[in-house]
Amino acid sequence: MYIKKEAQLKDIKETGKRMGEVLAELESMIKPGISAFEVDERAEKFILKAGGKSAFKGYKTRASDPPFPSVICASINEEIVHGIATKDKILKDGDIFSIDIGMWFKNAELRMKNAESVVVDTAVTVFVGKVDKKTRQLVDATREALEVGIAQCVPGNTVADIGKAIEAYVKPFGYGIVRDLVGHGTGNQLHEEPRVPNYYDKELEEWELRPGVVLAIEPMLTIGRHEIVVADDGWSISTADGSMSAHFEHTVIITDGQPIVATRRPGE
Repeated sequence: MYIKKEAQLKDIKETGKRMGEVLAELESMIKPGISAFEVDERAEKFILKAGGKSAFKGYKTRASDPPFPSVICASINEEIVHGIATKDKILKDGDIFSIDIGMWFKNAELRMKNAESVVVDTAVTVFVGKVDKKTRQLVDATREALEVGIAQCVPGNTVADIGKAIEAYVKPFGYGIVRDLVGHGTGNQLHEEPRVPNYYDKELEEWELRPGVVLAIEPMLTIGRHEIVVADDGWSISTADGSMSAHFEHTVIITDGQPIVATRRPGE
């Protein structure tokens, strides 16, 4: 599963393109007064129109877990990831809003062959109205940390190099790097090996980056400390100290040369 076949890579590229278009549409509707539930409803419509299926709605980490109820992970301010898109989660001026979204897709050729679908995963943090300078700097740094990680995705490097580069970039800012939540392999399943942390892990030097590898890289930074807490709903994860958090993610394909970012949004 670590090395994807050419046909799978072709479909991951197409799925990523469609997912990027969907996320761009969702990003454009973010403004004060809108609810996370409204964004979620629109997300489901966009995914179906794109020919896909939500990778998150109904997802379970374990069989005993409650299924995730939303199409998107809708996380506001101190929420890092896995926020549920409820009607009472209303965006306010000065908020930051993370939209994390995944999509399964099977094109006509794959259906004829009765082959498996492919999946991609991506996220963006959006400003809601006027956001203070300190929070904007956090979001900008998190966005750039993702690009720093993507730049390491070349043959001969390892998964450890991704986290090492992100950590080196983030350290001068003094931001917390969330350690209990990491990126991951993806493509055949939403979450695959290897883990892709945003800090250096020597053990991951064993995972060499080779053409055909597909990774979801997702920096999660906080203005405060890195510790997390899980809400009573069993899903929403926030900073333990209540500090602001930002999150960006792309599905990236390793090639013979420069990486292909499958989930780029139009104009990004």
